[in-house]
Amino acid sequence: MLFSRWFALSFFPLRGLCVPYSTDSIQRRQSGSLDSSAISQVSIAKRAPSSLAEPRGLEPLRYINTTRLQVGYYEDGPADGKVVLLLHGWPYDIHSYAEVAPALVKQGYRVIVPYLRGNGPTTFLRADTFRSGEQAALGYDIIELLDALDIPSAIFAGYDWGGRGACVAAALWPERCDGLVSVNSYLIQDLSKAWIPLDAKIEAGFWYFYYFLTPRGEAALAEHPKDIARVVWDKNSPRWNYTEADLNRAAETFINPDYISVVTHVYKHRLLYAPGDPDYAEFEKALLAQPRISVPTVTLDGLADGNFPPTNGSSSAQYFTGPRVHHQVADAGHNLPQEKPKEFVDAVLEVASLGK
Repeated sequence: MLFSRWFALSFFPLRGLCVPYSTDSIQRRQSGSLDSSAISQVSIAKRAPSSLAEPRGLEPLRYINTTRLQVGYYEDGPADGKVVLLLHGWPYDIHSYAEVAPALVKQGYRVIVPYLRGNGPTTFLRADTFRSGEQAALGYDIIELLDALDIPSAIFAGYDWGGRGACVAAALWPERCDGLVSVNSYLIQDLSKAWIPLDAKIEAGFWYFYYFLTPRGEAALAEHPKDIARVVWDKNSPRWNYTEADLNRAAETFINPDYISVVTHVYKHRLLYAPGDPDYAEFEKALLAQPRISVPTVTLDGLADGNFPPTNGSSSAQYFTGPRVHHQVADAGHNLPQEKPKEFVDAVLEVASLGK
């Protein structure tokens, strides 16, 4: 019954769903007014000066168009180096990799750190594009970015949203993935189990999943995005001594015309309260099968993750059919690359060696 409900939501308009949104209102929320199609394919962005002292940043940014997005990204390293895509989570930004990126460049890698859809300078090219945050969209964005940059394959490394997109792309397009680094192991959602409750303590940490289903949650995200981020950061990483400057810098990411639509759709779709984009329906059907990941993989769990209990990796072992190594990282929370950059760099270097 649950699968039937999900299938109807994913492939047909909402009918009879007891939420305070009509199909028309959802579509209005999922569409923006920005048309960036006239913007050049590749350009350099200038960062606005800040009155506050900021930690080290990844700049300047570049822009490139995919079929749906204008992607803002940071790039460094030799043009002929092995490519690593570093993928951020929510509510974070590319500066989770402020120390990871230069360390990998020193090792000879070509490093690309994109802003995900709806975040920071990454915008939709057309007003009528569905503002989806579903996992298939996050994964396919990776493939489209590689296509736009004319990159045959790369190492995918990420956490949270970025880790989920990396897992999706690695599972569905393994020929494009030279190796995977994923915080919290296998992150492809099994939507057939979306309504099966978890441990109460874990559910409490997922308060925003349910909050964002409501108009009140949408309004709060619009009015107080930084405050929401602070609460999530504190819960996810209780031992991370981040600074106000760190949070202020990440908060710049929330200033995006489609931030609210994309963020709330992530959780509405995940909990079967909103349909997906029909353009990704084929991919979402494939993800229902919980596809195995065959590429070399290093998975990481932070032992101080306040919301996602660390494991020894055995519970997710069935989903990895290629070489796979799992590590627990002491004193690390959910934003592992920013909290423990050396360990994250080591994981990228390790997965590269697994692929040889």
